[in-house]
Amino acid sequence: MINYEASNLAKLNDIGKAAPEGMKGFQALNTAAFAPGSLDAKTKEIIAVAVAIAKQCPYCLDIHGNNARNAGATDAELAEASLVAAAIGAGAAMTHATHVF
Repeated sequence: MINYEASNLAKLNDIGKAAPEGMKGFQALNTAAFAPGSLDAKTKEIIAVAVAIAKQCPYCLDIHGNNARNAGATDAELAEASLVAAAIGAGAAMTHATHVF
């Protein structure tokens, strides 16, 4: 288990120095994914929160939870997104369980 330390996010700069082209690509993808489009910023951030829950990434939860709140996400919206993530996680576990039968 990796311990969450918000200060580790500063180390992204180290990754960028070590692999600048790759980091530029990641940043371009991130910028494009969260740019205005068919989905508004709040919806995209709520999706990001649900994915962060499913992936169990505290860094993403911190960043996208704050972004979702800043975009206007409510407790009810974040709770429902959390339940969707939990349901998908449980469903994935059940469908994977079919491989042992």
